[in-house]
Amino acid sequence: MQTGRLPKGVVAPNLTPFNNDLSIATDLYVSHAKHLLQNGCVGLAPFGTTGEALSVGIDERITVLEKMVDAGIDPAQLIPGTGLTNITDTERLSRACVELGCAAVMTLPPFYIKSVPNQGLVDYFIRLIDEINHPDLKIYLYHIPQVAGVGIPVDVVKTLHQQFPNIIIGIKDSSGDWDNTEALLEISSLIVYPGSELPLIDALDLGANGCISATANLNSTAIASTINQYFNDGREGALQAHEQVKTFRQQVQAYDLIAAQKQVLAIETGDPRWVNVRPPLLAMSGSQGRELKTKLSEFKGS
Repeated sequence: MQTGRLPKGVVAPNLTPFNNDLSIATDLYVSHAKHLLQNGCVGLAPFGTTGEALSVGIDERITVLEKMVDAGIDPAQLIPGTGLTNITDTERLSRACVELGCAAVMTLPPFYIKSVPNQGLVDYFIRLIDEINHPDLKIYLYHIPQVAGVGIPVDVVKTLHQQFPNIIIGIKDSSGDWDNTEALLEISSLIVYPGSELPLIDALDLGANGCISATANLNSTAIASTINQYFNDGREGALQAHEQVKTFRQQVQAYDLIAAQKQVLAIETGDPRWVNVRPPLLAMSGSQGRELKTKLSEFKGS
């Protein structure tokens, strides 16, 4: 039975490249995924926020995941995003991921109706687990209230993990609120990934497995090295490397994280399709991309 647990390290919420007609560029998708896994990532979180998940349909996601596995990517390294606004669609997509052999799924709360009570969120996930009804189901909750408009309070996480310790095994906390991350790390046996490398050292101090970071799409080797230094050389040994990856992150997030990284990848790979984003996002200009690439070169060693 799958444990859902990845090795300690960095997980990339990999970008979704599009052809000029805005269909998914599966060749780029697979090659980028392989590149990330060969350059420090212990796993991937396809179709998270960075992967423009809510601009990608259910069938499209399933097709791409199947192509990844057909291309030799181990599904046990994948934690795909499956959170939609209703149980029926979330169940269908989650089941497809589980049946494909994915390590786990990463699931948003139902995010259309706002200001719902905690018990409503608990009931939603109980019903979702019951509907999927699969022995290999593992779920990482996904908390990103500033984007979704609905979060998963710590008390809800604690209740679900205590009730389903072998199913609700972890959470990605992309709130950017350190107090929230710290409170989650106090929940016994819960796997916690901060959604950025910025609080990485403090999170590792409290038992985090690593991080799930958007900028792993560009800087996976350096983030992985920081984590490895922490475990091999101790906290002090990792601090200088951490300052470098924090600065890299801060440079990128001064722009739109998705469009900016895609423009940089277009420059680095020479494939202009990387620039494409689906509406309502707008592509970054070439001049901005070159400006950012110059800034990043100092920290990436390229």
